[in-house]
Amino acid sequence: MSAKVLKRKALSRNKSAKTYRFTHLCGILIIEQVINPEMSQLDEAVGRYNKLLESGPYRDLAWAETLHQRMESGNLSAGGRLICPFLRPNFISRRQYDSLVKTGESLICAIDRMEQIVLANPPLLARLELLPAEKMLAAIDPGYQALEVSARLDTHLSNGHVHFVQYNADSPTGAGYADALSDLFYDAPPVKEFRKKYALIRVGSRKHLLQALLKSYKQFGGTRKPNIAIVEFRSAYHSGQSEYELFRDCFREEGYAVEIVSPEQLEYRNRILRKGPFEIDVVYRRLGVQEFLIRFDLAHPLVQAYRDRAVCVVNSFRSELAHKKAMFALLTEDALTAKFPAVERKAIREHVPWTRLVAAAKTIYGEQLVDLPEFITRNRERLALKPNDDYSDQHSYYGWEMDAPAWERALKQAMRTPYVVQERVEPVRSVFPLMTFGHLEFRELQVDVQPHAYLGKVQGCSSWVSTGKAGFSSAAGIVPTFMIDPK
Repeated sequence: MSAKVLKRKALSRNKSAKTYRFTHLCGILIIEQVINPEMSQLDEAVGRYNKLLESGPYRDLAWAETLHQRMESGNLSAGGRLICPFLRPNFISRRQYDSLVKTGESLICAIDRMEQIVLANPPLLARLELLPAEKMLAAIDPGYQALEVSARLDTHLSNGHVHFVQYNADSPTGAGYADALSDLFYDAPPVKEFRKKYALIRVGSRKHLLQALLKSYKQFGGTRKPNIAIVEFRSAYHSGQSEYELFRDCFREEGYAVEIVSPEQLEYRNRILRKGPFEIDVVYRRLGVQEFLIRFDLAHPLVQAYRDRAVCVVNSFRSELAHKKAMFALLTEDALTAKFPAVERKAIREHVPWTRLVAAAKTIYGEQLVDLPEFITRNRERLALKPNDDYSDQHSYYGWEMDAPAWERALKQAMRTPYVVQERVEPVRSVFPLMTFGHLEFRELQVDVQPHAYLGKVQGCSSWVSTGKAGFSSAAGIVPTFMIDPK
């Protein structure tokens, strides 16, 4: 086998997580894994923190019980369970965070550019597989510049390399919980001990949301101090508090009149959207478009006020264009991005997995023309099938976790309803401590770092830790994210 082929195979094994050095000795290619100093430092920090919990005063988990009590009293729970069952934060390096910012902002620019193209090109718009009502809402100009005022990028961050696997542009979550958790963890006893050796920098983003709302409202034409409605569905039996009650309280502390409103409570009369006597200038939309359209039609007061430009709605209904996973299919089609700026094409090429809308069609993979269904069938081990919209009740299927017959059944499902196929991205895993029935437990879990962006600028991030498997698990939740530097 040639040296060139050996080199390519070594890189393909896990190029995002390992670095290799290639040298020749007596005509023989020597392949050595090079240890990345930055990753070694992060691994050392994780090991040091976890070891703190196994020895000394922190073996007594009274501090963890206190931490959980503080979460409960701080309303950091959902559906009766804590939103963070873990006992350590996620650590990222300054270099990793800078990479998230630089690459994430380039990708957001590319997405915005593609959205503008799609809005002017009905055949491309059709490839996003929007419902007819979604298309009608997307055609309405929201009255301000940004296509997404608030957004979240879901990433696998390994060895300084970023893979973006999803763009949450409809009604992104996580920033409020992550900020509140950062405040609690920063002063937890083992973290205070850990800070004697490491500098921890919080990367919160809650404050940037209000600034983005106000700037959008000003572009909309607002001239007074706005009344803000956070609109979300509220169940008849509401267990725990919504993340957006944290935002409500934060906005009120800044002097703004804010109410959390269910869509059923909205009225529209005389060009004023209101909940009872509360007149609304800005709607912070915390409900998905498909979720909304399942329950209401386009005669709803919110839609009427939006169409009449009587209220500033953030995010606008146009954000649904970017929310569809098929947006990544357009971005990874080179013919559509050939005239994009070089920095944006580089961000797509190096950091966005190949994606296509599942259909009985031919497409380009690499430099080859392939029959898409046949290609999906033959390449199960490196492909995933995902619903085009997360608010559907469809499941994601990961080919490397399935046998061939199950994969064929999943493909038949994906051919019947809007799905995308996406190339496999290796998840990042790390060891996290938990308290299970009063005892300390360590589990290796998947970590997704989720930078939050406001008006196209990445400002802070949260992290999601899980088993990586579909379905409910008690070992899943948000953890605070700290940028770490040795002292």
